[in-house]
Amino acid sequence: MSDGASPGRKRSAKSRSPVSGLEIDVLREAGDWESGTEETVRRAAEHAFVVTRGGEAAELCIVLADDELVAKLNKAYRGKEGPTNVLSFPAAEMPDTGVPEEAFARSIPLLGDVVLARETIAREAADQRKSFSDHLSHLTVHGVLHLLGHDHLEDPEAEEMEALERDILEDLGVPDPYAAERSGH
Repeated sequence: MSDGASPGRKRSAKSRSPVSGLEIDVLREAGDWESGTEETVRRAAEHAFVVTRGGEAAELCIVLADDELVAKLNKAYRGKEGPTNVLSFPAAEMPDTGVPEEAFARSIPLLGDVVLARETIAREAADQRKSFSDHLSHLTVHGVLHLLGHDHLEDPEAEEMEALERDILEDLGVPDPYAAERSGH
């Protein structure tokens, strides 16, 4: 997802957190994102990183996209039709670009990219009666945890990942995103 500026792309100021050592680059690639979105995703990503990795140095990119872009990525990389709320592209699993590996040598490990779909997130938040900001925080945390090697393919993994998400989100003041599922509503 990294370079190759497009006409509507706006890159945030890249900054390294003195607390976590995490450097986060936020790209407004597509979609009508509200002001303050960058701060919401930075805060959620940084907290997920701090809770799981501590003070290690690393870098990641968060791409603010729309359903159209996410649908294209979902089709190209996952073989699935239509948009989804969040896609994670761990650096270790990114496709071979043909560029020599030493071109990517860096002193700070690259975790990968998290891509968020504006319209899908808004629709889900409304359907689930959650604030957009809370749902965005949850999906950012979810995406970052995928970059850090967490998954939810098997029930024990899913339970562990959801518990970690709940703990991180609680620290951020975000209500349990799975409460309705567990109560049967």
